[in-house]
Amino acid sequence: MLRATDVVRAGALNGRIAVDTITLDRASRWRRRVALKTDKGHDILLDLAEATLLANGDALVLENGTCVKVVAAPEALLEVTANTPLELAKIAWHIGNRHTPAEIAAEAIYIQPDHVLADMVRGLGGSVRDVSRPFDPEGGAYGHKGALVESHHHGHGHIHVHGHDHGSHSHGHHYDHSHDHPRDRVDNHRRSLLKTRT
Repeated sequence: MLRATDVVRAGALNGRIAVDTITLDRASRWRRRVALKTDKGHDILLDLAEATLLANGDALVLENGTCVKVVAAPEALLEVTANTPLELAKIAWHIGNRHTPAEIAAEAIYIQPDHVLADMVRGLGGSVRDVSRPFDPEGGAYGHKGALVESHHHGHGHIHVHGHDHGSHSHGHHYDHSHDHPRDRVDNHRRSLLKTRT
């Protein structure tokens, strides 16, 4: 089994010709180390230094110097639209508040099928239809574009960030439990004013 130890981005192939292709859905394109099968039926081992998002058109470089082109597989998704940009922005806020992966386009939002979210969108005046297309969700404020990162912001200054490397099955967790009560902010502001006057 040949190993794929490097990734060449689509815009940097410099004339390299791929000898094979590999079609992967969104979840399978965020990996570090996993056994894969190419579209021609060849077994390869993805063995990268760190978890990497494989984008459509990228190439996996095998240890024998040949390349395998990455193809983003179409997936069943919901396309969310609205009558105005403002309505769509409001719907995007509500979808984001549900911590669900979402791809934001100029005139639509794409999410994975979820009848509860679909009903919510319709209740907000938006439209939903089934589509099939590659999925490239936003990574969020705490992750890179497309990274499988969940960020949860709870009351009292709790910010939980859960990073998932599904290729190596390691889970990193960062917790910021800073408590900044509104009364404390007022007291600190008063102290600052007193220091300024003295």
